[in-house]
Amino acid sequence: MFFEKIRSEGLSQLSYILGDEGRAAVIDPRRDCDIYRQIADREGCRITHIFETHRNEDFVVGSCELMEQTGAEVYHGAALPFKYGNPVTEGERFNFGNFSVQILKTPGHTDESISLVLSDMEFSEQPLAIFTGDALFIGDVGRTDFYPERAKEVAGLLYDSIFDKILPLGDHVLLYPAHGAGSVCGSGMASREFSSLGYERCFNPALQVKDRSEFIHNKISEIHYYPPYFREMEKLNLAGPHLLGKLPWPKPFSADEFAAAMAEGMLALDIRSPEAISGASITDSLAIPLEMLTAYVGWFVPHEQKIGLIVQNFADIKPALRSLVRIGYENLVAYLDEGLHGWEISGRRYERIPSLFAGDLKQWQEDGKEFTLLDVRKQDEVERGQLTGSTHIYLGELPKKIDEIPPERPIVTFCGSGMRAIIASSLLKRRGFEQVETCLGSMKACQAVGCPIKS
Repeated sequence: MFFEKIRSEGLSQLSYILGDEGRAAVIDPRRDCDIYRQIADREGCRITHIFETHRNEDFVVGSCELMEQTGAEVYHGAALPFKYGNPVTEGERFNFGNFSVQILKTPGHTDESISLVLSDMEFSEQPLAIFTGDALFIGDVGRTDFYPERAKEVAGLLYDSIFDKILPLGDHVLLYPAHGAGSVCGSGMASREFSSLGYERCFNPALQVKDRSEFIHNKISEIHYYPPYFREMEKLNLAGPHLLGKLPWPKPFSADEFAAAMAEGMLALDIRSPEAISGASITDSLAIPLEMLTAYVGWFVPHEQKIGLIVQNFADIKPALRSLVRIGYENLVAYLDEGLHGWEISGRRYERIPSLFAGDLKQWQEDGKEFTLLDVRKQDEVERGQLTGSTHIYLGELPKKIDEIPPERPIVTFCGSGMRAIIASSLLKRRGFEQVETCLGSMKACQAVGCPIKS
């Protein structure tokens, strides 16, 4: 008997594999699904079942890929017309040796959402754990804004799923959601990835409500961002994405080849660190550090766009490819051979995005210097603390709100640590803004040097 959790960085997505007596099941697999086969091979098991807790919005599910590789059957909720797999009904049970998985309908986040109740039949039929998908998280609950015309209804459905179906399973039951902290599917998730229903019932802030009406009010009052790529993910996950087979490895392009491809429409995507991007970058490239790639590329880059990578190290290519294919980007044409060094020694022009030390930012504010301090964090971050005089535009919405920024004044981009600030600077430079600086370290650095912060 074995059980493992697989975390997909960037997405903060959690998938699971469990098995016993030669058979295994995978729950919410990611698209680059080789890891599940490796685990099953190590345990001497064959993957026979694949469960999807819901149609995912934030990544391309790997069910079809894994089904092709293993011959396993796919199972998901019956309330959507999936073009692949098998619909399941509440109470349906699947056995894997001493493991038993029972289906529980838990709509609210989406209509077809299901949870999977796990029992160890060697000891008892009573629940041991539950896989809740995006219904119940550790420290939060699923978002319910995907059906704005049914806002109160779906929030009520989620309440019913959690309070009438999930929590009554028992305080001892272990909780395994589909996402952890950092996911776009919730804003208050705990950084730990282990909990029980009893602990969440007592301490999860989203569950500390007096009744159904208060829960519904809280849910419809939330602010969530909806990246454009969500629509593409929903479409792919309903129809079943085409099979990759393997990662679409890009070709090494010399500086001449890279420049020629850019002239023909290829996007230069710079995934280096903020410090490296600040020091030297290719004009008109889009900067998204590797750690931010999955969270923000879907806001700015169409899926059909040809992409050429600019990397700090060759070893960064593979995690970048995994991040991109997980959210449906496959048109990866090239990477810049020798990186920025190859570009520099070719004699081609490059630019820099000046960085501003947090202490100097504090001095600018004290001196009354005229500039735009552009805070690109999420709304809930801003509500916890904001620098005096800053202008808030969430990073994902910056392209459509960029005309709100006066171009004649110097601009300093700002976020939590500098990662998102460098993306904002890159977007501004691509739109022709010249007086742009990045506050590396941003809020964390400002807290360290004593910038005036209001809440």
